[in-house]
Amino acid sequence: MPSPTVILSGFADEAANEKTAVQQFAALSAVGLQYYSIRFIDVGNGIKNVMELTKTELKQIVKLQADYGLQVATVGSPIGKVKLLDVDDGTSNRYVPFAQYLKNDVQRACEVAAALGTRLVRGFSFYHPKGTDPAEHIPQVVDQLGQIAEKCHEHGLVFGLEVEANLVGQTGQLLAQIHRQVNHPALVLIFDGANLVCQGLTPDEVFAEYLAMKPGLGWVHIKDYRHPSAVQRLQHVDEASLKNFVPADMGDSGHEAIFRDLRQSLPKLDRKMRKLGAPGVVFDLEPHVKGGGQFGGFSGPDGFGVALRGLCRLLDYVRIDYHLTDFDDILQRREVN
Repeated sequence: MPSPTVILSGFADEAANEKTAVQQFAALSAVGLQYYSIRFIDVGNGIKNVMELTKTELKQIVKLQADYGLQVATVGSPIGKVKLLDVDDGTSNRYVPFAQYLKNDVQRACEVAAALGTRLVRGFSFYHPKGTDPAEHIPQVVDQLGQIAEKCHEHGLVFGLEVEANLVGQTGQLLAQIHRQVNHPALVLIFDGANLVCQGLTPDEVFAEYLAMKPGLGWVHIKDYRHPSAVQRLQHVDEASLKNFVPADMGDSGHEAIFRDLRQSLPKLDRKMRKLGAPGVVFDLEPHVKGGGQFGGFSGPDGFGVALRGLCRLLDYVRIDYHLTDFDDILQRREVN
């Protein structure tokens, strides 16, 4: 029986020292990736978040990525990384009235995804007031994410909800509740082991959170975290201080066990995601091996390569297939050009 296959992608800005488009695309193309996720990029007018790119800049990116044999897998938008309530909780997170947010920010994310030719938009589950129980805020989050999912659906897009500290959906259990209650085909979940480990979860606990998310899973972010010493469960994570990210085969997420379990359901998940317009099940490298924070991270071209090879070793070991650019691809591009 053939091994199930995943699409390898990566946050291109992590691989570029200066985040220029040429640096990003050259680094990813050189390591053999054919898909990437876009977050921060410089196309000649300074570093911008993908949400801030002009129509002209988006067209430049589409042309340039083709020159490097790349396609956008996902838009790494910050949608949902704003306050749920207009409350001063000691954080610097901004608040935007939701009707305005839906009309402007979410609409903009949809337009950017369409311009770049992807169906997948990454997002988050809103910041609840620091010190409050995230579960108390699920009804409001469900309402708002339902509207975001519907907006994406209207544009033929899928909204992927990432598990991350300090948000309402900070665990797999909470995200699973949100996903069930929203109950919209355009909303899927994004698993990220490091975002659980950094909250103090053990490998067994991370696996349990993955299992909770599994029915709603859409794609996977690949990064890991390793605590230098014993740690207790954290209720709030200082994202600016996170500095112990490691490749997926070296951390405390237990990726081997997760991949072994996911391997069995990959064919079904692949069919689901292709039906939604994705190229397959995306494994998206976001390594952070030289540092990470609230809105991004950095690995450098060398660190990104190390992280990719670590992921490939794991996938080979658990017999999940993938494709990196080979000579046949080069020949095909030569014939096209």
